[in-house]
Amino acid sequence: MPSIATNEDTVTTENTQLTHGQDGMMRRSAVGEYHFEFGGYLPQVQLGFETWGTLAADGSNAVLVMHALTGDAHVASGDSATAGWWDSFVGPGATVDTNKYFVLAVNMIGGCNGSTGPASLDEHGQPYGSRFPFVTIKDSVRLESRLAAQLGITSWHAVIGGSMGGARALEYAVEFPEQVKNLVVMASSAQATAEQIAFAQVQTQSIRLDPHFAGGDYYNTDARPDAGLGLARRLAHITYRSESELEARFGRSAQPGEQPTGILEGPRGRYQIESYLDHQASKLAHRFDANSYLLLTEALMSHDVARGHGSLTLALARLAQTNVVVVAVTSDRLYFPEQSHKLAAALPTPVPVHFIESPIGHDGFLTDAHQLEGVLRSQVFDR
Repeated sequence: MPSIATNEDTVTTENTQLTHGQDGMMRRSAVGEYHFEFGGYLPQVQLGFETWGTLAADGSNAVLVMHALTGDAHVASGDSATAGWWDSFVGPGATVDTNKYFVLAVNMIGGCNGSTGPASLDEHGQPYGSRFPFVTIKDSVRLESRLAAQLGITSWHAVIGGSMGGARALEYAVEFPEQVKNLVVMASSAQATAEQIAFAQVQTQSIRLDPHFAGGDYYNTDARPDAGLGLARRLAHITYRSESELEARFGRSAQPGEQPTGILEGPRGRYQIESYLDHQASKLAHRFDANSYLLLTEALMSHDVARGHGSLTLALARLAQTNVVVVAVTSDRLYFPEQSHKLAAALPTPVPVHFIESPIGHDGFLTDAHQLEGVLRSQVFDR
């Protein structure tokens, strides 16, 4: 059985005192008990986080970066030898310049990369598994605000994120508008759409229907629901990339040296796109927990910033004093640019939508975020 990251991996619990020379290094902090939005309770929550740069004495240079569904807090390499997922965008001299700004990234509650999640142990030393509460995007930002307070951060120069990170960034600003000066929402929306929920439902069911899922209590068994997690990842990855990118990279080309293994596969060679999707599935199964994938996907399915505020208009009205930058990827077929236009038009002061020109699809917010340097420097980081 492959080893995967869990919340019990070796990381140090911090007293939340910021220290130098730990850029890009995982730390954890206890943020107290928590009652979840849709019910459920944990007697203690720990959040894994990473930081870069130096917090100004008045706290005016803090930037919060939110990760996407299977991302983590390792945004940039810093003092770590491991590359970050946004190294070209966050770092010394980069668009989010860590020579000038103090950057915080937090692993979302329910995940498997340092924060309390279903693989974490309860007070009896047993994994929570199926007993872990339903998590919402609102839950995540409420807990992250506790961590910020522990770190001495009372306001943010900017909160920024893409995809699920964009949903978290928007939710944070709506929940705590007095704390957020600038907000950057990339490749995301104010509410999950029916189509996004449909894609997500197939993914979650793929995991639940895996014979090794065991109702979410598979941690003490001999097998994990890797097949179901792999199917979920295959479908998700198709939505992350554009049809034109897949066609240009793979087309109908056969994978050299690979042949079908069963009669039901028919008399053909193996397509390169099949091998590619299998590779993506295997990579995720080796580094991610199926229960965490379920929890975070369900959180994204329930994403709706209007919840608790009466309407979307009333929710977004809370951003009247926040400078909002909305970004879309031209070829995105998971979060269509039209959804970014809808968000931008619904703000108290409507704003234009800025575009990442990329043939890749949704993942363009990861691969081509550097295109935003001019916009973000002029509208966010040089203000």
